[in-house]
Amino acid sequence: MSLPVYVSRGPTRFLLHYVYRRLGGHLVVLLAVLAAVGCAIGSQYAVKNLVDMLDSRSPDIWVAVAVLLGLATGDNLLWRLAGWISTSVFVAAGGDVRLDLFGHLSGHGTRYFTDRFPGALAGRITTAANATWTIENSLTWTTIPPLTAVISSIVLLSTVNWEITAALSVIVLALGMTIERMAARSDSLHENFAWRAAAVNGYLADIVGNIGLVRSFGTARREHARLSHEIAQEMSAQRASLRALERLRLFHALAVLTVTAGVLVWSVMLWRAGRVTTGDVVLTTTLGFTVLHASRDLAMALVELVQQFAKLGEAIQELGLPHEMRDADNAKRLINLGGSAALVNVCFSYPNGARVLQDFTLHIPPGQKIGIVGRSGSGKSTIFALLQRFYDPEHGHVLIDQQDVASVTQESLRRSIAIVHQDIALLHRSIHENLRYGRPEATDAEIYEAAEIANCTEFIAAMPEGFDTIVGERGAKLSGGQRQRLAIARAFLRQTPIILLDEATSALDTDAEHSIQAALARLVTGRTLIAIAHRLSTLNSFDRIVVLDHGRIIEDGSPAELLRRKGVYSGMYSRQMNVGHR
Repeated sequence: MSLPVYVSRGPTRFLLHYVYRRLGGHLVVLLAVLAAVGCAIGSQYAVKNLVDMLDSRSPDIWVAVAVLLGLATGDNLLWRLAGWISTSVFVAAGGDVRLDLFGHLSGHGTRYFTDRFPGALAGRITTAANATWTIENSLTWTTIPPLTAVISSIVLLSTVNWEITAALSVIVLALGMTIERMAARSDSLHENFAWRAAAVNGYLADIVGNIGLVRSFGTARREHARLSHEIAQEMSAQRASLRALERLRLFHALAVLTVTAGVLVWSVMLWRAGRVTTGDVVLTTTLGFTVLHASRDLAMALVELVQQFAKLGEAIQELGLPHEMRDADNAKRLINLGGSAALVNVCFSYPNGARVLQDFTLHIPPGQKIGIVGRSGSGKSTIFALLQRFYDPEHGHVLIDQQDVASVTQESLRRSIAIVHQDIALLHRSIHENLRYGRPEATDAEIYEAAEIANCTEFIAAMPEGFDTIVGERGAKLSGGQRQRLAIARAFLRQTPIILLDEATSALDTDAEHSIQAALARLVTGRTLIAIAHRLSTLNSFDRIVVLDHGRIIEDGSPAELLRRKGVYSGMYSRQMNVGHR
């Protein structure tokens, strides 16, 4: 799932996308706020009218009272209407942001995640959603109202005295321009704070996620010192950002005090000269206060908006990067033709690394059980990564069922492959949910059967909550062997034409390994099994073994045939057997 092009156009365009998505609700909130501000400004004119009627003892005094009360009522009710609608619309916009950013994040390739803190990425999703919510609230309650109040007040003041109106207009414009320039000079401070905050979140997540490693090596104090340094930099950036805001507030406070005094004195002088009525003095003074205080609120709101837009911009700039591994424009779903796999004349290098595969060709017919062995760095894991299209080759083709993986959708490709990693990934959920993860529609009976075949039911039954037991983060409550058995059961349950085993039995004892081997023999009938294995005895029942060295195939044949040749594989096998019998 990719985010639309609006991500690359900055935070404003990003935000407008979510406003347009729920345009009706946003319009109701906006119109209610504008109407509420109109009632508030209108009520000041109603007060002026009431004062003049009291001064002249007009018989229409109760009409003036009714108008004032009506405007005050409208002011309050319209704010409540806007508030009620916003609780639905603004919250929904934040949810949309989180879902869209997660959808885009999950489509990034392997290289993207290897260079970044997972915790910082998750934190940026939350930051973007919170910034979206804060910006919408700030615009609704602290930006649009004072802006509307300033404009309305100036228009209303022009009906009383154009000189005061002109003077206030010039002052407000000058204040706005000055504050805008001061705020612009602070942009880098706000952006630096946003970046530092994201970095601290990433470090925290990294430390907490590897707390077992920290304890094992006794490096808690060192990590505390490092985190202290990072937090100190974040706090320094935050102080600089907040002090920039305080300088703006101080400047505006002094300006408001000075101008308010001038407007009040000026209005009284005009009244003494008989040029304005008592009500006009009241209106001029109250509107003057409104203009100045509203301009202050507007200036502060704009500064806060700058901060929030900086946070939103930093988050989407990092999360919204284009996908390296995108589906082709004309990509089609992979058609299952039995589960064959092939790499044809493939050349591949990792970024900034040496060449791993050079003109590499390997054909695996459907239904074959093939083991891939070799020393570390020989290219075994690279083959698995290319088959799943975690990377694209520089040259050559990777084929599944005679279809180039670059021309099919990645979702359909990975639905055709089940993999069991050496480093087992389990979610912080129940055993039942983890087993069903790759096939949500599986029945309870099918789940139980897969668990039984993978030799899981005995240890699951011993747990207090059985299949409902929460396994902990990454399966921390289970042993390594138990996690591997669950991962194998999960892969079996998917019923894919191709199964990849990456050292899938390395944490099993001998008895459990034998039971898994027997289960494999039953379950891979009609399915292709490709296994990376360092424990060569696990490959005795396989149809074929490919031995790699520096990205080249140096031996290829059945286990018995390779043992008879007395070559590289035979030597590796003999060394393991001798070590095992000591």
